[in-house]
Amino acid sequence: MSIPLPENAKQDLLARGYSRRHFGRISSLLGMGAALSQFVPAAQAGTTKAPGDAPFVGHPNMVRIGSNECWTGPFPSAIAAGQAMVPHGNRYEPDHLRATLLQNVSLVDNLPLDHILPWPGSSDPLSRSVVSFCSPTRGLVTANPTYETAWRTAEWLKIKLSRVPLSAHNNYATDVRAMLAADPNAGAYYICSPNNPTGTVTPLEDIAWLADNKPAGSVLIIDEAYIHFAGTPSAAALVKQGKDVVVLRTFSKMFAMAGLRLGLTLARPDLHERMMRYDGPNITTMLNIVALACGAESLTQSAAISQRRNEMIAARTLAIKHIEKRGFRVLPHSQANMFLVDWKKPAPQMKEAFAKQNIEIGRHWDIWPTMSRITVGSMSDMQAFCQALDHIMA
Repeated sequence: MSIPLPENAKQDLLARGYSRRHFGRISSLLGMGAALSQFVPAAQAGTTKAPGDAPFVGHPNMVRIGSNECWTGPFPSAIAAGQAMVPHGNRYEPDHLRATLLQNVSLVDNLPLDHILPWPGSSDPLSRSVVSFCSPTRGLVTANPTYETAWRTAEWLKIKLSRVPLSAHNNYATDVRAMLAADPNAGAYYICSPNNPTGTVTPLEDIAWLADNKPAGSVLIIDEAYIHFAGTPSAAALVKQGKDVVVLRTFSKMFAMAGLRLGLTLARPDLHERMMRYDGPNITTMLNIVALACGAESLTQSAAISQRRNEMIAARTLAIKHIEKRGFRVLPHSQANMFLVDWKKPAPQMKEAFAKQNIEIGRHWDIWPTMSRITVGSMSDMQAFCQALDHIMA
């Protein structure tokens, strides 16, 4: 499936260094909802196997701590709000649901309404941000390891990609100064904070420094998929200041709506216009009404957000203590619902060993082939994980 590009979009792409040979790739990319089907279906983007990983075969009794999903469903009041919309599924917009979502985001993040766009998840706006702000003449810079969708988009479009390794010298946060040095003329700098897979937070003051020192015309893409698990300051403050920043959000993590597909971007209207020039407004207006109702209600649940964050921290602490007791190193400073474990052997071997114990753990990244990402599940999930580790090590 692909979409025809409007003439003004084609002229923009040509002016930025793309060729007409790119049109089909960009058209198919956006037409598939940024699925990058040539690499991996969007629904599996969080569970992509790194080279050499054993294939995962699902099991109804498996403890699923491999895909950074939330261990439970949406908040009860959000479930009720979503269920109330199911009988109205014959209508595209039965009750100003989209407007309510935007109003709630505006109140929570203290942003003007025209700085907020909703999406069916955050994969599409992430990929189209790379299309919109990068080009064959202006590349993409990211940390390494980090969430790979931006990498795949750059590779698909044959855009220069610079990956800056994370290291202990700054607690495995994204090194913004090294990012700028890696490509002083990049079109976009992608920062996932908290980072996937390390869970580490890039301080807002570092992000602000890069926003003030980046090359003219470039944009910071700040992926805050896990921000609610960290409870740390958001880069939305930089959006309000008018900086060249696009903040990505998703309801898939803290709000437990991975299968409902709802996301947000926070940015100046002119940046949103650049992202939307290729295929018109349908993708941000024709949204699932159950997801809209559920998401709008979720944002208001500050007490439930804090409670769920504390539940995650307790389960994470229990698991990390047990792993370290068994003699393995856990990469420090995670503030999200994931962490990395160094098994000191190829990570796929441990993934397979846990699968035999009905535990699905996460993948590894090429830069750290002996480390597996572990999603923090419920307390009982993490207890089962610890018991499986004991069995494996027996």
